[in-house]
Amino acid sequence: MQPNFNLEDLAKAIMPFGKYKGRYLINLPEHYIVWYKNKGFPKGKLGDMMGLVYELQLNGLEYLVRKLMK
Repeated sequence: MQPNFNLEDLAKAIMPFGKYKGRYLINLPEHYIVWYKNKGFPKGKLGDMMGLVYELQLNGLEYLVRKLMK
């Protein structure tokens, strides 16, 4: 499955709703991403991006996206 976004898109992506509305997805707290992983990520591009954030956080690779934010 090919994602419909790249890491540069993820670096610019902002949470559009909820407790952390307005935060960059890559900066969402790990516990929040894990909660969504267990609950089920939203459908579509946002959910795909949050799934990637989960994998990046799980493997300690958030810095790859944060480098693109500068």
